[in-house]
Amino acid sequence: MSVQAVRRRRLEPDARREQILSVAIRLFGAKPYAEVSTTDVARDAGVARGLVNHYFGTKKDLYLEVVRVMLTVPDVALSQLPQGELSERASSIVNWFLDVVSRHSTSWLAATGAGGMADAEVHEVIAEAVDHAASGVLQALGSDDPTPALRAMTRAYVGLAIWTAQEWLQRGVLTRDQVHSLLTVSLLAMVEQVFPQA
Repeated sequence: MSVQAVRRRRLEPDARREQILSVAIRLFGAKPYAEVSTTDVARDAGVARGLVNHYFGTKKDLYLEVVRVMLTVPDVALSQLPQGELSERASSIVNWFLDVVSRHSTSWLAATGAGGMADAEVHEVIAEAVDHAASGVLQALGSDDPTPALRAMTRAYVGLAIWTAQEWLQRGVLTRDQVHSLLTVSLLAMVEQVFPQA
């Protein structure tokens, strides 16, 4: 069966939407926002352009969804973290993050850098993703009802994780082991030494 035939086979709406989104993630990761069109996405997904618009709206709406998906920690990932010692949980959180960003490095770097698109809506999506990631970290560490100060500190930690991963993936200055060590030790120090004073 040809690739085109596989692409054109009838899929359930959710599967078709995921297929289109997957293609958009790849294309927006490979090229700046201005160089990707919904026609490109439709062609590579093997669907009519109208179907891209049906599921996602405008090109900008599609791009915002790409950024959201690339930066939001799925709840299922948090549920799979070990329930052991704090150091084990912290290491697992960092390992999960590094696995995801390295697997999707081009798309993740484009999303964290807003793909060259400076826009209030993009920044809002990034801020929401950071908030969600901070909530996930707090939940994984067993903090069920964090204060506003703890939330703010954890958002700052997520910012550190993003910038550190960029140093590793984009600049090649740090190794994965160095990034893992920095992020794990920082998270443990924050939880053990800073949180109790907040």
